[in-house]
Amino acid sequence: MAAHPATESDATGLPDEPWFASGLRFKCTECGNCCTGSAGSVYLSQADIARLAAHFDVPPGRFVRRYTRVEKGHRVLADRPESDECVFLRDKTCTVYDARPTQCRTYPWWLVNIQDPRAWQETAAVCEGIDHPTAPLVSLGEIVEQVLLDQANESNLDQPNGRSR
Repeated sequence: MAAHPATESDATGLPDEPWFASGLRFKCTECGNCCTGSAGSVYLSQADIARLAAHFDVPPGRFVRRYTRVEKGHRVLADRPESDECVFLRDKTCTVYDARPTQCRTYPWWLVNIQDPRAWQETAAVCEGIDHPTAPLVSLGEIVEQVLLDQANESNLDQPNGRSR
């Protein structure tokens, strides 16, 4: 992401003075819109695999064989065979919400979604929790924390040979 012309960018990729410095309103409504309707993939870290395997009380290898596939050299959640819906979505509800992958936990706080007001509004078109009437104001510090968590997760994605990158 390019920094705003009037500011410097830090190690997170965020400008020193982001456009959302006063915070953004967001509340997960658990509508399931972020889990359906696109051909996007949920990339998994080793920590994600361990957390989800523990949720199902199965060894990580069994979880991997049953619920994942390989895409672009990385382990990702499998979609339902008949659609682009997440394999863990039932009746628009995440059945693994407490154990959900980090990529899901950090949504919508991905750099691509918050790079500028236009990107935020485009994300809001598919996420009813953005600017929801009862959404709390999420502080800049909380947003940066989620961005850092997402970036750390991306740097530790599981690869089919069992190593993280």
